[in-house]
Amino acid sequence: MKVICPTAPTMPVSLNAGFRMPSWFDLRTLDISGPEDEEGIKSAAQNIKSMIDDEVTKGIASNRIVLGGFSQGGALALYTALTYNQPLAGVVALSCWLPLHKQFPGIKTNSDEIPVFQAHGDFDPVVPYKFGQLSASLLKTFMKKVTFKTYNGLSHSSSDDEMDDVRDVLASWVN
Repeated sequence: MKVICPTAPTMPVSLNAGFRMPSWFDLRTLDISGPEDEEGIKSAAQNIKSMIDDEVTKGIASNRIVLGGFSQGGALALYTALTYNQPLAGVVALSCWLPLHKQFPGIKTNSDEIPVFQAHGDFDPVVPYKFGQLSASLLKTFMKKVTFKTYNGLSHSSSDDEMDDVRDVLASWVN
């Protein structure tokens, strides 16, 4: 299995008063029902799909590739995995949400068998815990292997317990 966790490019972000920061796409609001940068999300997802295609060309089977990310990276990993046209080994999505959620399951092009491990701290002030819960609930309506794990007291960060769980999940996907 190969895990792909690329770093976002630096770009101006509306939510950050237009200042440049690492970001896959523009963030305009922290409201789950607010406007989203559909063009930016789709463009970033296409970049990740191209990375996957490059790995496949090098001989790595797509079903041996895991997408993973934290916050916006986790959101992009979810979106990309669901809209990629080949099977993947799984998705690790930490402290995130499903972007363009109103378009799902209609735009899903991948198998409903892809395992999704989504984790979120219940004290997250940046990406509210409820966003993670709502995304997981939606995913469970059209995906068969969704796990949502809560980390009590965790803010917008990771913990040793969460990383232990990620390791265990990845190990189970390899077997």
